Amino acid sequence: MNHESDVRRRLFALPRLIITIFTPSFADDANTNAQNLTVKEIVARLPSEQFRVIMIRDGTPDPRIAARPHTELLRWRRHGNTVHLLARCLSVMPDIYFFPREGPLDSWFLTLRHKLRLRTGLVTYVVSTVDKGVPSAVARSIVEADAVVGNSTYVAQTVTERFGVQAGTIHSGINPAVFFPRSGNTQPRPDAQLVVLYAGSFQARKRVPMVIREAARWPEVEFRLVGRGELDPACRSLARELNCLNVTFVGQLSPSQLAEEMRRADVFLFPSVIEGHPQVLGQAAACGLPCVATNVYHPDYVVNGETGFLVESDEELTRKLDLLLHDSTLRQFMSAAAVEHAREFDWDRVTEQWQQVFRTVTQERQRRLHVRDLRHL
Repeated sequence: MNHESDVRRRLFALPRLIITIFTPSFADDANTNAQNLTVKEIVARLPSEQFRVIMIRDGTPDPRIAARPHTELLRWRRHGNTVHLLARCLSVMPDIYFFPREGPLDSWFLTLRHKLRLRTGLVTYVVSTVDKGVPSAVARSIVEADAVVGNSTYVAQTVTERFGVQAGTIHSGINPAVFFPRSGNTQPRPDAQLVVLYAGSFQARKRVPMVIREAARWPEVEFRLVGRGELDPACRSLARELNCLNVTFVGQLSPSQLAEEMRRADVFLFPSVIEGHPQVLGQAAACGLPCVATNVYHPDYVVNGETGFLVESDEELTRKLDLLLHDSTLRQFMSAAAVEHAREFDWDRVTEQWQQVFRTVTQERQRRLHVRDLRHL
């Protein structure tokens, strides 16, 4: 068999090798950044005999990832991280660079990948809408990626419309071992005070003051606010000003603690107007909570009129909240529907989708390299 025939044989019968993935994501157990949480859940479920993963650590790593074979955790340093991490990435030459962010490491990698024609495939996960005209590493990574995936149908659609790039959709998953409904959640709790829950950061875009104003209208209902942020003092001041004795500021919680709060609630209220695809809506659904949220970002976690309501105005938000608080039968129906809908977003199913993306990109990159070899014969 001559050399050309051997290259052709390898082109159409590529060897099955372990796939190496580099991601500029933190494996720290205490890191609750949504993007890092997503990557940790994916990596923890990737078969170690098929995928080698390189991540970053700044503290104590997630025990699932620390114990995972074929996993390298790079130390975050006080200085020089871009050079340190980039050098390690280039020395390994991974098959996949997964989930680029907005930072110097990603910018330098994209530049070197282009100039040096690196064999590493680029998989970009888009978790919020991105404007084409704004220079950024994320926008560049969308254009140059081997695969682009949005975290919702709407986000993927905006990628295609704004960049002319076909994007798939893989949702952030839900861990059913943590987020599950309370026992007998389909039955109303007898003689129990109704609870409305908000969970998220206290930022202007989240519109937490609206939750407090709704609480002022429903003094007999308990409103519990989970999270912290820059508007925390202003929100507490507003609650005092409106004499909202029914508002409790819970503070920051771990995922398991948040799940317990959700199981104690009856309605999830989320008036935020600027989002990508907030995972908390899916978590609330998995715990059996009907959600009232805005339709600005078209979340797939809520089926309007079936598992909750997606509203077009503040007035409609108030009406739909009132409807749920008045109608126990509707809450019961939407609770059961939400639990059923949330099963679509199980992390195991989501990780299987990512495995297919990683394999497809790696095989396609290998095929292109073989084609390049043929051209140089």
